[in-house]
Amino acid sequence: MLTQSTPSYSATDYQTWSILFDRQVKAVQQFAYPHFWKGVQELGFTADTIPDFDDINQRLAKLTGWSIYPVPGLIDNLLFFEQLYDNKFGTTNWLRKPEQLDYLEEPDMFHDVFGHIPLLTDPFICSYLHVLAGIVIRNSNNEDIIEAIARLYWYTIEFGLVRDKDDLKIYGAGILSSIAETKYSLSDEPAHVPFNVAKIVETPYIKDSFQKQYFVVDSLQELEDAEEGLEEYLLEKFKRMDN
Repeated sequence: MLTQSTPSYSATDYQTWSILFDRQVKAVQQFAYPHFWKGVQELGFTADTIPDFDDINQRLAKLTGWSIYPVPGLIDNLLFFEQLYDNKFGTTNWLRKPEQLDYLEEPDMFHDVFGHIPLLTDPFICSYLHVLAGIVIRNSNNEDIIEAIARLYWYTIEFGLVRDKDDLKIYGAGILSSIAETKYSLSDEPAHVPFNVAKIVETPYIKDSFQKQYFVVDSLQELEDAEEGLEEYLLEKFKRMDN
């Protein structure tokens, strides 16, 4: 079984974590969804040390009942959502190299731990993830529905923006953990599109560059509202496509 094995991290790893943490905190301190910062504090994350998975799990258990488990990298969508349904989030346990500070195509521990885990302290996010996972579990033989749910996950949990009065805030982990995408996502260059389930499920992933558009919710309540009728909508949509 894969374990984190915290003592195996090198001095270079600790330095890399510290650099990434300090500069990303400065980059997103004005722009992150407020509950993100609350989660960082509740989990005790600092620049001084790489977070310990066991400690994270003890804190998450008290806050939302979720936990994390180590994975070597990207895992199959179905397996990922099966674990989400059990309130378990797969988290990489390796850290990028110093020469990869500015860009890394695949998720590493900084992306997962700094970007994702603070939001697992938010009941809205946890509920949304559980609902998405449940749809996948009930339709595990339907690749179209699994792909649609994966795209919803991608354009919300990974690259979502939320409106806060007249400002945009970031709740997507792929943005929160990237200094370059933080700046880009809030600039005038990409499109900022109102959250729309039908449009999202028709939008392929972009994995090798910045997103061309970001879907914006007016509040995270909009994610919860979108859950109502979502499964029925997808079943009907892909039923029509098969005929």
